[in-house]
Amino acid sequence: MSKLKEDIAESNEEIRKKFRAMSPVKLVLLAVLLAITVLSYVFYDYINPASDKTWFTPKFASTFANDVWMLIPKLINCVQVVTIVLIIVTIALAVIRVCFKKTQRGQTVGMLLCNMIRWVTAIVLVIAVLYIWGVDATALITGAGVVTLVVGLGMQSLIADVVAGLFIVFENEFNVGDWITVGDFRGQVISIGIRTTKLKAAGNVKIINNNSIQGVLNQTIEPSIAKTLIDVEYGADLPKVEKIIKEHLGEVVVPGAIGEVSYDGVDSLGASGVTLQFTVNCYEGDIFAVSRALNGAIKVMFDKYGIGIPFPQVVVHNAE
Repeated sequence: MSKLKEDIAESNEEIRKKFRAMSPVKLVLLAVLLAITVLSYVFYDYINPASDKTWFTPKFASTFANDVWMLIPKLINCVQVVTIVLIIVTIALAVIRVCFKKTQRGQTVGMLLCNMIRWVTAIVLVIAVLYIWGVDATALITGAGVVTLVVGLGMQSLIADVVAGLFIVFENEFNVGDWITVGDFRGQVISIGIRTTKLKAAGNVKIINNNSIQGVLNQTIEPSIAKTLIDVEYGADLPKVEKIIKEHLGEVVVPGAIGEVSYDGVDSLGASGVTLQFTVNCYEGDIFAVSRALNGAIKVMFDKYGIGIPFPQVVVHNAE
């Protein structure tokens, strides 16, 4: 029970943080709309068309001014609908982000739900506002269905992107935060939308249509392996070098690594030395930093125990 209370308190605090993090413009806009909505309900009798008040009595000598005056109730009704829907949707989006943020899959599903809610909200608001202004919503929905069918036949790629995006999420192929490789681009997933997926790497963002994502290499499911290859001199006693490595490799500390460094043996016989391979597990996002740190740590160990690293040399023979 105490754990449940802690989770609820944490969720409430996260929701409050989400609202505090909203842009000032959006907060001011919501506040203005909310104030208009509240006042419209307070003075409902003056706005209601069935009222016997004088709102709908001509007030001006100009016909145009009277027409505009009589449109104000409809404008207020539009503000009421938009305000109520926006407040409900804003709260719903904040709750979804908080409830689905604990895991990468939760973040992915939450982001997809938020995108779908935004699209549905926009459609509902358009229909509701048109209905307030006297447009037949039934005919509009029917016509929209026909138009959607006709447009859908010519937008098969868009439909394919939407369907592929749904399969990516529900089959859990990859999630927001995962490192994946698509084609020749490797990056971290920062967004999975209804139509596109965004990958970020080295300050660049690549936007890929969901239907074009094929042959994905997900590099986050299991720990990645950072590898380094370091040469030792041909003149060195290899068994002695390997004995020193095995005795002191546990002293090597590599920032960002998961577990201890492993010595894998001789990788190849190079032009000027014997190439040894060292590996260590790490997270995919840290693989390059860990590889560089591993290079430095192995070099320090070699220097400490007198293991020479060869470098290119030129031998010159003078003819007598």
